[in-house]
Amino acid sequence: MSAPLLVPRVSSQHLRTSVQLNAHLQALRNANLRTSVRYASGKSIGDKRERDQPKKKKKTRTVFKQSDLKNAEQFSLCDAMRYIQAFEVGRPPNSPKYDLAVRLRTIKNGPTVRNRLRLPHAVDTSIRICVICPPDSKHAEAAKNAGASIVGEETVFDAVKEGRIEFDRCICHIESTGKMNKAGLGRILGPRGLMPSAKFGTIVKDVGSSVKGLIGGSEYRERNGVLRMAIGQLGFTPEEVQTNIKAFMNEVKKDIALLSDRINKEIHEVVLSSTNAPGFTLNGDFRSPDSPPTKDLSVM
Repeated sequence: MSAPLLVPRVSSQHLRTSVQLNAHLQALRNANLRTSVRYASGKSIGDKRERDQPKKKKKTRTVFKQSDLKNAEQFSLCDAMRYIQAFEVGRPPNSPKYDLAVRLRTIKNGPTVRNRLRLPHAVDTSIRICVICPPDSKHAEAAKNAGASIVGEETVFDAVKEGRIEFDRCICHIESTGKMNKAGLGRILGPRGLMPSAKFGTIVKDVGSSVKGLIGGSEYRERNGVLRMAIGQLGFTPEEVQTNIKAFMNEVKKDIALLSDRINKEIHEVVLSSTNAPGFTLNGDFRSPDSPPTKDLSVM
């Protein structure tokens, strides 16, 4: 006969302690599982509640970002012209242009500044102007005498439809507006910014005066909070550049004042540059104690 199997007696207190210990160990295993298993995002199962919450949207900037000018180096007009001319050495004085950029403190997606200005000292006089009016009328004669390159109605319409756009600006006499619209030039000239419009003052009664105003005139338009305009030729004297800058800034201030009832715009920075030179922030002074004589800046 085999020996009887001896089974140890387990007290009820010892059994309760063992059950509690097993429950505690299982709780630890579950805790370790939650902290060891991680998602591709790097968050664990324990972060599920945080992961399921909707993400906060980033606040979009409503105004254009501007640089801080407190510690920025700024220059007088004569000093800026001296440095710019150093970048343009060896180039014809009438080829590169002085460009002025006016940065505005303004909101995005708001009304913008746009206008046309005839500077006291014309920068570009080679502009080609087209005038839409009856070819044998007194308006056509006035346009030609004022310097228009192309004058007519049907001949202009046919040339535009054929893709021969040999002009830089286009104005239309008010009596020829109907024929121009019927010809359907908007889809061709519109994207190029050449379509005559009463809104921009290119549908007129006096074509002669309008042509004279366009010759030597320049158009400026606000883009991304910045207004840019060719302000002078490199051969201009500092006094001529200063006169043009004053005329441009006065016109910009008037344009901003017209928008004051709808939006607030302020001038933040004025930068002078050229075709091949970097920009120099102007401080509003004509010359500094270290500036060279203005006659030296007039000779290239």
